[in-house]
Amino acid sequence: MDRFLQTFFNPVVMAQYTPDIIAGIWVTLQIAAAVIVAGIAGGLLLACLRSYRIRALNFFIICYADIFRALPPLVVILILYFGFPSIGIQLSGPMVLFIVLAATLAAFAEEIFWAGFSSVEKGQWEAGIATGLGFTRTLAYVALPQAVRLAIPPLVNRVLAITKMTALGSAIGVSEILSSATTAQSFSGSATPLTMSVVAYLVIFLPMVIVARWLESRTAWKKR
Repeated sequence: MDRFLQTFFNPVVMAQYTPDIIAGIWVTLQIAAAVIVAGIAGGLLLACLRSYRIRALNFFIICYADIFRALPPLVVILILYFGFPSIGIQLSGPMVLFIVLAATLAAFAEEIFWAGFSSVEKGQWEAGIATGLGFTRTLAYVALPQAVRLAIPPLVNRVLAITKMTALGSAIGVSEILSSATTAQSFSGSATPLTMSVVAYLVIFLPMVIVARWLESRTAWKKR
């Protein structure tokens, strides 16, 4: 037991590297917040544009959504960070991580919001247009509130899954939680910093898991 505690819960190592882990938490929170805002806003915008059913535009939106849902984010991160400098485009690690994760979340969010728009009965669209609202205002005042309400539970789960991918930043030197923990582990020779990273991720993401479960149960109750 003593050996286990010394390996994973060494108080001396904890005291020494707590500032580094806290700094990593701050970086993770900043990137995650930016990804959530940009990804959800981008996905909603794409879904709204897709509702106009402009064939050429929809083709590109669908291709974008399918490609970014299919590609592993790590592959795209490595291409942008290590490949783009060869063509004269230099992006910082945090910027690459933000771009890739926001683009991935936007692709999933677009499909989620589009499913919400598609679930709105055709009669409601026709009624809104017939009353003089026009397509755009019918989209904004009739379809959008329903689509957003239906999208919240699956969207929260997807947000949770993608924001956890901030850990991929360790592959390109972003000083987020995992990167800070692995650096501390290599210097200390102890697994304690990795244990600290587990605790940090739980502090950040466990509340999101609880919120997601609550939203799912509430939506299921409303459907009964």
